[in-house]
Amino acid sequence: MPANGIPLSPKESLMTADEIFTISQEFVALGVTKIRLTGGEPMVRKDFPQILEKLASLPIEIGITTNGILADRYLLLLQKNNIKTITISIDSMQQDKFEQITRRDEFKRVWKTIQLYQDNGFLVKLNIVLIKGFNDNEIINFIQLTQHRNLTIRFIEFMPFDGNQWNMDKLVTQQEILDKVNYTFPLQVKRMKDAPHDTSRNYKIEGFSGSFSIISSVTNPFCDTCNRIRLTADGKLKNCLFSGHEFSLLKPLRESQSIQTVIKKALQSKFATRGGMDTPEKIQNPNLHSRNRSMIAIGG
Repeated sequence: MPANGIPLSPKESLMTADEIFTISQEFVALGVTKIRLTGGEPMVRKDFPQILEKLASLPIEIGITTNGILADRYLLLLQKNNIKTITISIDSMQQDKFEQITRRDEFKRVWKTIQLYQDNGFLVKLNIVLIKGFNDNEIINFIQLTQHRNLTIRFIEFMPFDGNQWNMDKLVTQQEILDKVNYTFPLQVKRMKDAPHDTSRNYKIEGFSGSFSIISSVTNPFCDTCNRIRLTADGKLKNCLFSGHEFSLLKPLRESQSIQTVIKKALQSKFATRGGMDTPEKIQNPNLHSRNRSMIAIGG
């Protein structure tokens, strides 16, 4: 989170709960079987319960990714709507680092929420964006959480977005992670079978209750099997998180036009690799990756 925050979008530019549901129905009609509410932060919306309950009426699996600050108040809502998995973003277990990156003094509350959901039978996944020199010294600490807890730790490579001071020197690659883990747990790292279209490569320390995974979209991309698309909070379709190009669905919807044509065009124009940044030179070119709005401003 930038120190000065970000400009808030005017309410009329954002999808309403009914518009989210209508657009979701169109995607389900085209074969979508899973919808994830993510962000930004989905639970910051006052109509989050209405959105969730509407989506739960569709024949889909629902996923939730949250920063965990408000999640303690929605436990019963998620249980009521048959959600069994929650992903919580937490980039450090050190309180000062947590506050530095989130601009919130909420570490203790988030940690209690992680325990709350585990105690109530949820499969809890933790998302950690690794940045070299900032939190890469916590890799083993996070993995050790899985020894007695059925947690899934997900290490994510730092991706280029507008305003996040990204460069290749800050990347912690899949191989660097595995080198650290294999050094600490020699001959104990077990490769697990990945689910179809999984964006993560999954591992387990032998004898541990939980597991860990690596999402290496920069140095070891999974684009050939990726089936994800992102609908932003203001109704724009991104066919790749790396792409700076967006397709508006909200405008034609409000003009009573069919949006399926736009959806199909967006999917057919998807680049084979990283939104067209298919070489090291391209991905390091700020004129390309700075066109992509900040992750905290995407919503979805």
